[in-house]
Amino acid sequence: MLTLYPAVDIKDGRAVRLTQGRADAETVYDEDPVAAAGAFADAGSAWLHVVDLDAAFTGEPRNRHLIERIITATGCQVQASGGVRTLDDVKASLDYGAARVVIGTMALNEPAFVERVLAAVGPRIAVGLDARGQVLQARGWTEEAGDLFDALRIFTAMGVPRFVYTDVAKDGMLEGPNVEMLAKVADATTAQVTASGGVSSLEDLEVLQRCHERVDGVIVGKALYSGAFTIRDALAAVAGGRA
Repeated sequence: MLTLYPAVDIKDGRAVRLTQGRADAETVYDEDPVAAAGAFADAGSAWLHVVDLDAAFTGEPRNRHLIERIITATGCQVQASGGVRTLDDVKASLDYGAARVVIGTMALNEPAFVERVLAAVGPRIAVGLDARGQVLQARGWTEEAGDLFDALRIFTAMGVPRFVYTDVAKDGMLEGPNVEMLAKVADATTAQVTASGGVSSLEDLEVLQRCHERVDGVIVGKALYSGAFTIRDALAAVAGGRA
């Protein structure tokens, strides 16, 4: 069964979506990200994937207060991402109620950081692997950062419990996920894998459900905001909803 993670990406205090991670290809979907998150929660979502895009691009956590408000207002479990650069960043996110913290750029630039975080907070983290083909992308997808499968090998050996894999070329394009590469990613690790990028239809969710035994979650953004399907329909498609 797939866990559905509706995405709430925050930039300049608003809920937005970017196309292929480009800061200059921004669509504002809601002036109030807390309201956007609340709509997903009201429709039955148990999890949210909340990204501080300002922090991802600049390294400065500007929207932490909004993520905390989302956690308090919705009661959802929140997977927090964007601009995690220090152990204090991780601990701050967990302290304000995030259920899981995704480490991206810092993991790729300094893999030993992930070992320190695992030792300090245990399995409440995931490593975000955003890639164009096999080339990893860092700092809001503005820098190349090594080989996808080398990273999978290194972090799996460390004991990372989950990867969030994003096909950057698919993100925000509503063209369907890269199922072939996703299966290769899942084959290359013993960790669980959350898919991100390209979901455009309920049929895509059903395909992901059958993709691989270790692919057990999917982040959905633009398809929800553009009205391709509803949260309730998506939850039904993945047999999700609140436990």
